[in-house]
Amino acid sequence: MEIRRPWLERYDEGVPAHIDYPNVPLDYFVTDAARKHPDHVALIFKGGEVTYRQLDDQSSQLAAALVKMGVKKGDRVAILMANCPQFVISYFAILKAGATVVACNPLYAPPELVHQLNDCQAKVILTMSRFYQLIKQVQPQTPLQEVIVTNIKEYFPPFTKLLFTLLMEKKGGDRVTLAAGDRDFQELLARYSPADHAPVAVNPAEDIAIFQYTGGTTGIPKGAMSTHRNLVANSLQIKSWLPDTREAGEIVLVALPLFHVYGMVAAMCYGLAAAATLVLIPNPRDMNDVLGSINKYQPSIFPGVPTMYNAVNHHPKVVEGKIDIKSIRACISGSAPLMRETQTRFEQLTGGNLREGFGLSEAPTATHCNPMMGENREGSIGFPLPDVDAAIVDLVTGNQFLDIGEEGELIIRGPQVFKGYWQMPTETANTLRKLPDGQVWLFTGDIAKMDEDGYFYIVDRKKDMMICGGFNVYPREVEEVLKQHPKVLEVAVAGIPDPHRGETVKAWIVLKPGETAAEEEIIAWSKERMARYKYPRYVEFRAELPKTFVGKTLRRELVAESLEKGGPAEKDEG
Repeated sequence: MEIRRPWLERYDEGVPAHIDYPNVPLDYFVTDAARKHPDHVALIFKGGEVTYRQLDDQSSQLAAALVKMGVKKGDRVAILMANCPQFVISYFAILKAGATVVACNPLYAPPELVHQLNDCQAKVILTMSRFYQLIKQVQPQTPLQEVIVTNIKEYFPPFTKLLFTLLMEKKGGDRVTLAAGDRDFQELLARYSPADHAPVAVNPAEDIAIFQYTGGTTGIPKGAMSTHRNLVANSLQIKSWLPDTREAGEIVLVALPLFHVYGMVAAMCYGLAAAATLVLIPNPRDMNDVLGSINKYQPSIFPGVPTMYNAVNHHPKVVEGKIDIKSIRACISGSAPLMRETQTRFEQLTGGNLREGFGLSEAPTATHCNPMMGENREGSIGFPLPDVDAAIVDLVTGNQFLDIGEEGELIIRGPQVFKGYWQMPTETANTLRKLPDGQVWLFTGDIAKMDEDGYFYIVDRKKDMMICGGFNVYPREVEEVLKQHPKVLEVAVAGIPDPHRGETVKAWIVLKPGETAAEEEIIAWSKERMARYKYPRYVEFRAELPKTFVGKTLRRELVAESLEKGGPAEKDEG
């Protein structure tokens, strides 16, 4: 079947139908910007600045250090950091060494981190000092041999660094004493010059740049492997969607976590491809920092999630007109549906354009977006980006292309589609499938439809994934942990609406005969074993769980019952 592309006729002026992608590794964005704009500020962090020359030089120095430590082409190297210059330097140092970046979630509980490090077989990790004790705790259970440690204050301006050292460093767990054999980030940089880095030959179309861990119906996180070409392509697709992007003229607010593929590509890689200045926010929940940075640095681009924009809209300083946010001219919202009220209010406050998009770790972030200047249809994820084909297929066979308006599974093909899942051939084969048209398509697992103008709409999730505060949470993953509780016989997990997080996790539990438990007991136990955004905020005890004839738990029935009851009272998000 020939794919219809009605969206091409409705692209904004200046957005190309096709992009000529350079055959370069992802770190080319940094070296090219350093060559053209060496003294332009690449990173701003708590008032400290890093130029493109410094970013290029220091990532080369660290790359030389990694190679000297034994890192070889194709090795996986982990990063465990919040947003800070050290993350960006480490990320591109790993790529320059020919290795693969594995960005770990700082919110992970020890068992989750152990699984990821073991799965990717990382022997080297670069971490912030506040996570050092966590690394030492899990290291004996992992292949880790080298631990490189950096303090968050290292790129602060002098006075801010002094205040942090005196007032905050010890209290926040940032002051640590390294064990024998572990390495200091700055001391390692000082040992090498940029000239010590010998470029490693990289095949952009074949060599893997990142492992991005994502959950699934199995509840087991999978390492989605994306090549350098995948990330270069998606960065340039996003850049093309903003055709008025000014070379070395944009300021990007990077509040999205860089360990998440959305922040990694839509904020960091897009920004570096445009030689922009990135304003790094280590904690996106710290609205004083977010708004203070907007007021001070006047960013023009602000990729985010609906909860961020909603928080800006309702912050007292914004309502009172004490914060100037009118510098923001373009925002792409993802990870959760964007409410019309949130969009309208944000656009009124900024005078800019806020548009909903869509993507997934396997692509390796963006596939669709509403036009920045054209019509933003309510409830739509917009058009496929340049060079992206999207179609709807039947849910039974996955082989039949459906017509306009018909609901089925959304499938995608394009230059950003990933290479597969690390050491999971069955999952890869289920996700990347060759159809009768002879093409390999990415099956997204999302039920969607397309209208006659090429706008796509997500109707439902084929997988029972929840999106809690912008983070993907998979019920099976949470259920597997809760089943380990000695009092739990059966458990079902699903998302319920939450005014702040979009969705929040609720667990329905059947206890073993003779056992009793309190909601607080289960929640406290869960906190120790799961990331903050995953553990259930609500627990309901039941005599039995509703099931189908073949024994499948009816999660939607549980959610419907919960909604009929009016939902529980709000709780502290802790």
